[in-house]
Amino acid sequence: MDISAIKADQANTKKWNKFDCAWVLNLFGTAVGAGVLFLPINAGMGGFWPLVVMAVIVGPMTYLAHRGLSRFVLSSKNPGSDITEVVEEHFGNTAGKLITLLYFFAIFPILLIYGVGITNTVISFMENQLMMTAPPRAILSVMLIAALIAVMLMGEKFMLKVTEWLVYPLVLILFALSLYLIPEWNTSALQQIPTTQAFLGTLWLTIPVLVFSFNHSPAISAFSLSQQREYKDFASTEQHTGKVLRGTSGLLLVFVMLFVFSCVLSLTPEDLVLAKQQNISILSFLANKFDNPYISYFGPLVAFLAITSSFFGHYLGAREGLAGLIVKMNRDAGKTAINQKKLNYGTALFFLISLWIVATINPSILGLIESLGGPIIAMILFIMPMYAIRKVPAMQRYRGKFSNVFVTVMGLIAISAIVYVLFR
Repeated sequence: MDISAIKADQANTKKWNKFDCAWVLNLFGTAVGAGVLFLPINAGMGGFWPLVVMAVIVGPMTYLAHRGLSRFVLSSKNPGSDITEVVEEHFGNTAGKLITLLYFFAIFPILLIYGVGITNTVISFMENQLMMTAPPRAILSVMLIAALIAVMLMGEKFMLKVTEWLVYPLVLILFALSLYLIPEWNTSALQQIPTTQAFLGTLWLTIPVLVFSFNHSPAISAFSLSQQREYKDFASTEQHTGKVLRGTSGLLLVFVMLFVFSCVLSLTPEDLVLAKQQNISILSFLANKFDNPYISYFGPLVAFLAITSSFFGHYLGAREGLAGLIVKMNRDAGKTAINQKKLNYGTALFFLISLWIVATINPSILGLIESLGGPIIAMILFIMPMYAIRKVPAMQRYRGKFSNVFVTVMGLIAISAIVYVLFR
């Protein structure tokens, strides 16, 4: 091949393509769960000005942290190694098992919550909007969960296509609602000027709220390996993963934060406190305040789209963690390698049964279990890749960057705030 052909080929690898676009939407969908309907309340209660500062730093924080985790996955000397295998390669057998176990138990409860959430959302929509009698909870939940898992078993390309169908209307609705609320904007939130101490305290406690609203780490390992399979050589893979992660962070920043700001500016600080006390979504509160039934119709639709798209990304992470544990235990027992297809179907059956049981029981303790997994996710997303940059030879090319200090500091701030909220 001549020099001009090589340059042309290199130029093509830099171009944005449909494959990259599909992964931007998938990662966006993973981050935006049903929590987006409560985000304006949780993030906006501390006031408008701390939210402005968070909007400035949350984009770089999201991009740099997820880029670090992706680089960690791609640092293995064995192409195709997922995060559970890379952890073991870099930190040893014992640490590998422990981190894989923590990784699984941090993501699995979120999957359980989505199983409950999708069931509750559909039941509520059928009973309140469609005025229908919902099927028995046990039957409806198994049908919904089985449909979601079936999408995952159909393969990566099909999952990405389904995610596209879900995320496009989700983005459109969030954007349309943000614009729809503009005539209702008022200056009451801007007039609330906190003291320096209150400002810093609000900022500290708000960081974890936005970190986890923008978190797509459960899908990062599968995403990185997918990019590796697509682009083969390391330079192209790293270039495209960085491009996709920048696109995802940008999309989250524009559409989610616009929605948050539009909701906060449409309400007074007292309204946000009242919404928190009533424990209802922002769209339900807005529908009641402005006596607009159309807004309330979008609540269940946004929740359904958000839960479904986020389910896929979290399923990837939970499956990876569970499969990693099974492979490690199987290897320690001296048994032969496990058939990957059987492993996928076996983990799918485990998730189907466990999610169905929990969705049928509908327990109230799930939120607490999810909160306990918060510090683990923050450690894996922020701290582990930065520690690896300092200690692992394969990642030494990334040393000496200010971004490493920024990610480490923001990670420690997020973890300290999460621990404080859990035990205060």
